Amino acid sequence: MASHMNQNQKTAQLHYEPLSTSAPTDAELASNRELEECMRESGLFESQEESILREEVLGHLDRIVKLWVTRISIARGYSAQVVKEANAKIFTFGSYRLGKYFFVVLHDMLLETPEVTELQPVPDAHVPILKFKFKGISIDLLYARLALWVIPEDLDISQESILRNVDEQSVRSLNGYRVTEEIVRLVPNIHTFRATLRCIKLWAKKRGVYSNVMGFLGGVSWALLVARICQLYPYAVPSMLVSRFFRVYAQWRWPVPVMLCQIEEGSSLGLPVWDPRKNPRDRSHLMPIITPAYPCMNSSYNVSNSTLRVMIEHFSTAVEVHTKIYLEIDIRANGQDDLRAWKGWVESRLRQLILKIEWHTHGVLQCHPHPCELVGMRKQQQGIQHNATFIIGLRRGKDGALIRKGQEIDLQRPVDQFKELINRYSDRKPGMAIYVSHKRKKSNAPSAAGLGGLLTHPRSKRVAETLVSQEMSKAAMYNSIVLSLSTPSQ
Repeated sequence: MASHMNQNQKTAQLHYEPLSTSAPTDAELASNRELEECMRESGLFESQEESILREEVLGHLDRIVKLWVTRISIARGYSAQVVKEANAKIFTFGSYRLGKYFFVVLHDMLLETPEVTELQPVPDAHVPILKFKFKGISIDLLYARLALWVIPEDLDISQESILRNVDEQSVRSLNGYRVTEEIVRLVPNIHTFRATLRCIKLWAKKRGVYSNVMGFLGGVSWALLVARICQLYPYAVPSMLVSRFFRVYAQWRWPVPVMLCQIEEGSSLGLPVWDPRKNPRDRSHLMPIITPAYPCMNSSYNVSNSTLRVMIEHFSTAVEVHTKIYLEIDIRANGQDDLRAWKGWVESRLRQLILKIEWHTHGVLQCHPHPCELVGMRKQQQGIQHNATFIIGLRRGKDGALIRKGQEIDLQRPVDQFKELINRYSDRKPGMAIYVSHKRKKSNAPSAAGLGGLLTHPRSKRVAETLVSQEMSKAAMYNSIVLSLSTPSQ
C-alpha cells in the first residue's frame, strides 16, 4: 500500500504544466455568457447592499473581539500598559476572501449582543469554532493563539514564522486564511476561479455532497479541486472550466492526491505534513486533496468509502438516483437554543454512524448522508418540542451482489453504538432525545409530519412537502435490501 501511494504522490507532483493553453472560442464565450446569466438568476452574486452590510458586520465584530481581549487582560491582572497594548485581529477567509476564554467570555459577550442570533459553540470540533449570525450574516469564528506579546494591526499571518511555538489547533485555525491566500496566489486567473467555484459549490449543494462533517467535501476542498482545474486550463472561461472539472475528476485515479504545488517538507519548524511514506494514518486517506500552505494537510480526511463512491458517481453520470430506503435520525429538544446545541453535537458525529454501518456490514451497505437537515416542531402534551431530522440513504456497496433479494441486514448494533456515543454529551438537558428509524420512500411525496413534524418553512405546506421529497431523492438507494431496525429507536 505504501509503495502504491508513493508512486501516486510522485505522479501528482510531476504534472503541473497546463493540459491546454488554448484561448476560448466564440462559441465557448457565448456559452459562458449564458452561464453568467444563470448564476445571476440563482442569486450567486452579492448585491452592493449585501457587501456594505457584510463590511459593517465585520467592523462591529472586530470591535467586540478587541473589547474581549481587553476584558481578559484586566481580569488576569495585567498592567495598564499591557492592557493598552493587548489586541486581537480578525482575518477573513473562505468564500468571503475567495481556549477557554473564547468559548466562555467571548461567547457570553456575543450572547448579549442584540444583533447576534443562532449562536452555537462547537469546542470539540477538529477546528474549534463559534458559529452564529450577525445581522443575518453567517459567521464562523475560529480562534488561534500566537506566540506574540503584541498583535499588530498589520500582522501578516501568511508568513511561515507565524506558526512558531503555536499549538496544533491554532495551526489548523490559521491555515484557513493561509490556504486561501495560497490559492489566490497559485491560480492563473482569480476572476475565472471565483466564478467557476460558485458554480461547482451550487452543484455540490444541489447534489447533497457539500459537507465536510458528513464525509463529503467542505468549501476548502471544493476550492482546491477547482483551483487545480484552473491550473490545467489557464486561459479557459468558467463555462469551459465547469465542463473540464467533471471530466477530469470522473477519471481521477484516487487515491492519487490533488495538489496545487509540491509539498514543502524541509521547514525548520518541523510541523507534521501529509506524507503517506512516513505516516501510516495518511495511507488510509481515500480522496486526498492537499492544502498548499505549510504545513500541508489533507482537507478531505473525512471521506469514507460510501461518500467517495457517491461523489464519483455524480462526477461520472450527473444522473439523479431516487431514494428508496433511508435512515431517519430525528433529534428533539425543548427549545431552539437546546436544539441548536444538541444538533451541533449530533451532526459532528454522524460520520461515526456511517463508519459503523460500513464496518458492521463489511462494505455490503454504503451510505449517502444528506447534509441539509429538516427542522420543525412537534406538538407534545407538555407543549411544543423542537426537532431536526437528518437523512442517510443506504445502497448496496461494491460487495452488494452478495446480498440475496429480500435478505435481512440487521443495523441495530451499529445504531445502538452510535446512540451510546451521542448520549455521552456532557451538556445534555432534559428533553434532548434522538430517534433512529429506517423508512421506505413511497411513490408519492412523503408528508411533512412523517419527517419530523410540521416544517417551519415560509412557503405553503404543499411546497414544503415537495421540498422534502426533493431532499430525499438526493440520496442513492436500492430497494431490494430489507433492513432490520426497531422503529423508532431512542
